[in-house]
Amino acid sequence: MQVYRDFRNLKRNENTFLTIGTFDGIHIGHKKIIDALRDKALSNGGRSLVITFNPHPQNVLSNTKARVLTSLREKEAILSELGVEDLIVINFTKEFSQINAGDFLKNILVDKVGVKEIFIGYDHHFGKGREGNKDVLVSTGKELGFKVTEVAPEKINNETISSTLIRDYLEKGSIDKVNSFLGRSYTFSGTVVEGDKRGRTLGFPTANIDLEDEDKLLPAFGVYVVEFFVRGEKHYGLLSVGRRPTFYNFGTIIPEVYIYDFDDDIYGEFVTVNVLGRLRGEEKFSSVEELIEQMHKDKADGSEFLLKFRK
Repeated sequence: MQVYRDFRNLKRNENTFLTIGTFDGIHIGHKKIIDALRDKALSNGGRSLVITFNPHPQNVLSNTKARVLTSLREKEAILSELGVEDLIVINFTKEFSQINAGDFLKNILVDKVGVKEIFIGYDHHFGKGREGNKDVLVSTGKELGFKVTEVAPEKINNETISSTLIRDYLEKGSIDKVNSFLGRSYTFSGTVVEGDKRGRTLGFPTANIDLEDEDKLLPAFGVYVVEFFVRGEKHYGLLSVGRRPTFYNFGTIIPEVYIYDFDDDIYGEFVTVNVLGRLRGEEKFSSVEELIEQMHKDKADGSEFLLKFRK
């Protein structure tokens, strides 16, 4: 997949099948749209193209910071795996947000990109004030010569899949729901940094992770079973997310992973964590001994989870 940071080096191609959006998470609803445009492009000898934004528009237009499900690196990797030919990452600024829907369609999509067909989701909006919708696209398409295809929403148990819904479940620790809506395990990455090394004194050394994207949303406080990737190898472990209330009243939120049967020095290494399931919420223990006892139980429970997971 070729990635472009602007439109200057992109070759115009009138046989382009595209979609545009933030696509945070690239969940199964997004995948349905991308699969449709990719397959249509392949069957018509055309180009498949996705246009997305960075940073998240909410971080530019609102005082409320967006907590993202996918970093830009993750988004690029997933789109590449889905077989997208070209990706344009627009630097989303306040100036860009002021472009109205009609100008964006004509001056950018038609004149600079070239477009045969645009694929959209059921609730698609774009342009200044979110004025662009299906009706605007269809009427403009008739005028400028491109087709518009609306892809029906994806549902599981009568819940319409959306990035907002996934964030809600992630903040509740409902990893089973999150992973089913994503169609894969929830993932985050970062660099292993030194912590207070308390885990080693307790018999459970952990890798403290400095997130690659400070806006990345972590699961609810608690303990999770995870896959842990470092130096091209996969390991299994237990992720703890929280403030470590047994030792601190106002601890910093740190994701840390205890890795099964592992004792290598990985400080400074870039690692990826896939969250497989949740064991329990965060707890404050009355003593260190009580905490250690629970950690041994977590280790056993995690092993039992993995036996079922790997069957």
